[in-house]
Amino acid sequence: MDIGITTRLPVPFTEAVERTREALREQGFGVLTEIDVQATLREKLGEDVEDYLILGACNPPLAHRALGADRRIGLLLPCNVVVRTDEGETVVEALHPDLMAQVTGNPDLEPVAREATERLRAALDSLTAA
Repeated sequence: MDIGITTRLPVPFTEAVERTREALREQGFGVLTEIDVQATLREKLGEDVEDYLILGACNPPLAHRALGADRRIGLLLPCNVVVRTDEGETVVEALHPDLMAQVTGNPDLEPVAREATERLRAALDSLTAA
């Protein structure tokens, strides 16, 4: 299994970020955290890298179910969604939620991971349909 669910968009980075936020919102995810990797590496290391943003997305009902199955799952939350530029395109990719169940070995997490995967895949698929 690939670690991520990925789509590529022929749109500018800022447009892709806004479309990604909306697509996540439509699937019940809110963005709890935002890490501007480009700005951080420039400020802390003086390094210039491409546009690179990590969005910490959370679907509260799914998070609640996952925490009910395994309290330690918080170590793997929220769902990270990366928006970055690559060779003239914008890449949007989400960590594959099925990895939660695999990493923990807890079968009670499998239905939650499956639903999270379906919702994240729907969000990313909607980006190319727009």
